[in-house]
Amino acid sequence: MNPTLPDFIEPLGGGVYAIDTGFNRPRFDAAYLIVQQGRAAFVDTGTNYSVPRLLQALQALGLARSAVDHVIPTHVHLDHAGGVGLLMAELPQATVLVHERGARHLVDPTALYMGATAVYGAQEMERSYGRLVPVPAERVQATHDGLQLDWHGRALRFIDTPGHARHHHCLWDGHTRAWFTGDTFGLSYRVFDTAAGAWVMPTTTPVQFEPEALKHSIGRLIESDPQAMYLTHYSRVEQPRVHARRLLRLIDEMVAIGHEHARLRSEPRHQAYKTALRDCLLQDLRRHGVNEALIQDGTADDWLALDVELNAQGLAIWIDKQAAK
Repeated sequence: MNPTLPDFIEPLGGGVYAIDTGFNRPRFDAAYLIVQQGRAAFVDTGTNYSVPRLLQALQALGLARSAVDHVIPTHVHLDHAGGVGLLMAELPQATVLVHERGARHLVDPTALYMGATAVYGAQEMERSYGRLVPVPAERVQATHDGLQLDWHGRALRFIDTPGHARHHHCLWDGHTRAWFTGDTFGLSYRVFDTAAGAWVMPTTTPVQFEPEALKHSIGRLIESDPQAMYLTHYSRVEQPRVHARRLLRLIDEMVAIGHEHARLRSEPRHQAYKTALRDCLLQDLRRHGVNEALIQDGTADDWLALDVELNAQGLAIWIDKQAAK
C-alpha cells in the first residue's frame, strides 16, 4: 500500500486503483478509478454515501474533478450505481456509460428506488443508500455489445453479460488485459484467501438470475484470456480460468439445490435453500483450504450470511419462473 494514499485506496498497477466504498463493511464493495494520461474514469460508484471517498481519491491522486471523462456502472444495482447521480453532479466533464437496459433508470431512478424500497424498506433505503439523484439524459450514453473506445490510447471494450442482471455489461481494459466484472464473475472476499489464491463464489441474487445466461457470460469473459478480473466484491483476482471452473461448478450445484427443494412451500423452501447453500459454500471453502477456525468461530458465516440470504431469494424467484413457463 502506498503510504501517501488513504487506506481505502489500493493501487493495483497499470493505472488502476480499487477504492473501498465503505458500503456494508470494509473490503466488501469496490469502485475503481482508472487513470490514463492525466484523465480518469470511475467503474462502479457504490452508494451516495461512497461519493466523498471517490472525490477524496481524485484529490489524493492529484486529479481535478474536471479530469474525469466517464462514470461506468457495470449495472444499476444500488451497491454499484447508487451513487452515480450524486457523483456526476460533482464531475462537470463526465459522461455516464451504462448498459442500454439500465440507462433509463439513471435518468429517472424512481422505479429503481421504489423497487429497492419494496425489498429493503424505507428506513433501510435511507440508511444504506440515500435518495437517488437523477442524471441528465444528455450526460448518459447507452453502451451495446462490442462497443470499443480508444480512451487516450487505452483500448476499452464493452460486452453484454446477462445472467446476474439483464442490464449488466463488463468492461475490458486492454492495457491490463483484465475485465471489470461487476457481479458477473462472482464475489471474492479477501478473508477467504489461502495459499491457493482467492476463492470466488457466484451470486444468484434477485430478480434476474439466469444460470445458463450467466455461464455463457463467464465463458465470454474467459475467451479473451484475461490476466485478472476486477470484482466489485472485492478487488483484483488472478487465475481467471481456475475461478471460472469453480463458478460454473457452483452455479450447477446451486441450480440442483433449487430443484431439490422446489416443491416446498414458500417459507420452508426459503429456509431449506439457505441451509443447503450455506452447506455448499462451507464445503467449497474447506476444499479451497480455508482455515477451519474461520468456519468454527463464525467468521465465515458472518461474511456469507447476506449472500446466502440473497442467493436463496434469487434462486426461489428463478425456480418459480421456470415453473410458470
